[in-house]
Amino acid sequence: MPVPWFLLSLALGRSPVVLSLERLVGPQDATHCSPGLSCRLWDSDILCLPGDIVPAPGPVLAPTHLQTELVLRCQKETDCDLCLRVAVHLAVHGHWEEPEDEEKFGGAADSGVEEPRNASLQAQVVLSFQAYPTARCVLLEVQVPAALVQFGQSVGSVVYDCFEAALGSEVRIWSYTQPRYEKELNHTQQLPALPWLNVSADGDNVHLVLNVSEEQHFGLSLYWNQTGPQIITLNHTDLVPCLCIQVWPLEPDSVRTNICPFREDPRAHQNLWQAARLQLLTLQSWLLDAPCSLPAEAALCWRAPGGDPCQPLVPPLSWENVTVDKVLEFPLLKGHPNLCVQVNSSEKLQLQECLWADSLGPLKDDVLLLETRGPQDNRSLCALEPSGCTSLPSKASTRAARLGEYLLQDLQSGQCLQLWDDDLGALWACPMDKYIHKRWALVWLACLLFAAALSLILLLKKDHAKAAARGRAALLLYSADDSGFERLVGALASALCQLPLRVAVDLWSRRELSAQGPVAWFHAQRRQTLQEGGVVVLLFSPGAVALCSEWLQDGVSGPGAHGPHDAFRASLSCVLPDFLQGRAPGSYVGACFDRLLHPDAVPALFRTVPVFTLPSQLPDFLGALQQPRAPRSGRLQERAEQVSRALQPALDSYFHPPGTPAPGRGVGPGAGPGAGDGT
Repeated sequence: MPVPWFLLSLALGRSPVVLSLERLVGPQDATHCSPGLSCRLWDSDILCLPGDIVPAPGPVLAPTHLQTELVLRCQKETDCDLCLRVAVHLAVHGHWEEPEDEEKFGGAADSGVEEPRNASLQAQVVLSFQAYPTARCVLLEVQVPAALVQFGQSVGSVVYDCFEAALGSEVRIWSYTQPRYEKELNHTQQLPALPWLNVSADGDNVHLVLNVSEEQHFGLSLYWNQTGPQIITLNHTDLVPCLCIQVWPLEPDSVRTNICPFREDPRAHQNLWQAARLQLLTLQSWLLDAPCSLPAEAALCWRAPGGDPCQPLVPPLSWENVTVDKVLEFPLLKGHPNLCVQVNSSEKLQLQECLWADSLGPLKDDVLLLETRGPQDNRSLCALEPSGCTSLPSKASTRAARLGEYLLQDLQSGQCLQLWDDDLGALWACPMDKYIHKRWALVWLACLLFAAALSLILLLKKDHAKAAARGRAALLLYSADDSGFERLVGALASALCQLPLRVAVDLWSRRELSAQGPVAWFHAQRRQTLQEGGVVVLLFSPGAVALCSEWLQDGVSGPGAHGPHDAFRASLSCVLPDFLQGRAPGSYVGACFDRLLHPDAVPALFRTVPVFTLPSQLPDFLGALQQPRAPRSGRLQERAEQVSRALQPALDSYFHPPGTPAPGRGVGPGAGPGAGDGT
């Protein structure tokens, strides 16, 4: 299969420099040889049968060395395959045997011997190629003129173009003459392995995953293929210190210019730390995930509820150097939600996360006791508080000092959780719940619940009134089968806007659709519509049904004549999970136009939500677009007739082009497919 240029560069180079390969045009194999030699390639492959070694009758041509080179065989400008060129170096081996009866026959013998000594040498050279699962043998005929025949000397080489090979394969090549006068030459070559490159999506983000070994160096370039002066705008949020720019002309062996202008940019460093994340792997192991390598150090800290700063546990613990994407460990015995990790860089706090809070719950009102061990089993205890570490027992006026006696009793009775322990000390988390006065806790809790409930009711009423005034959000999705159908969709969307509905359709958002891309635009519109309690309308047409069927059969969208703004095609990746997981009812509605598509043609999966035909079922369709708890309005029939009147000219223009009679259509059970046209 054709090899992409940037992946081929990635496989062959140890730095971001393109390795220029010679391009061979055409599918035919060919051969050429050194000046003075003549050579010819047999028209077809031969059987790979070396045969036994036989004595040479005199001077013969023999392969002495094999040399290979990677080239590209191209059918078209951008359709190229990797190919292995093989050069066979030849030399003259053996010598002329002196006739035994030279003296006996005198001059007659001399004249018979001089003729072959002045003749040219010919040889049939076999090249055998093996690269699992392929094996080939080709035959090259070579002729050396008598002037170049020198015993034991090289006469030149013959080159064969070429054996097709795959990246990462092991290639074995043998060469010998036919008949075979000497042991065959052999050469083994391991072609460079192509790293696996995958592109995956995570919501609105796209990940480029390159699977290479830790020892392998590589360079990867994402570039614009442009001509002439260009102004390229980078989003300031994408700038990080390790973002570099490489510029080069698209021509063989071009010199590349590299600059890394954001290494000292404060905005780039700020973006780097905003993108950095701490990940807890196990109880003790974690890692720092960041776009760039950076010098940093980390330590544990204790965060008490109430908004007080997280207090570093240094000492007794120490700061540890951090390497990006390398697993690090803290010597903890147990995890605690109040334990957090602080990451400093350039003596400034850059990142702080309480890694254990996700699995162990919210912050607890616990007191952290620090035990310090000295010689001869001497030990001291202090309680960590915002003002410092309070020795226990103590006569200070802090909370820990007042409860110091009880905390020591809890520690001795085993009610405290030991978090860390070594020869120098230990850390203990002691609960404080039972020491907090709770006389009015239930009363205050009831008051807070009542106030919260009252606020929630008022908020819901306000939101309901606001939603009723603004109208329900409706996202209209369709397949752009042709320009006439797009005009019909635009007429329907305009008619629905006359009702208390806020309609979103890609026809009215071309600029945002081009800037964001169909997938991102639809994802944002769908999320906003469903969060606001809106409804997604799937407008089915023959093209939409065909596209849905392709997705349901293959799991991917098949090729077709769809424009760059086809949001329906882009939306299927998000719509299908809602139907497959049963989340569609109540949030989705289907529709199709009379005489264009029968509802039974809609795939069964999408008929789990109501599918209406328009305009015959306009009243029911408009009723489904209302708020779920909104009362059925007596004006629904009047609004349906209003939409039908606005839609009718577009229907007549679509189903009856100018010059043909346009039958009238009404609203009601009798206005279904075929009504009014005599069918």
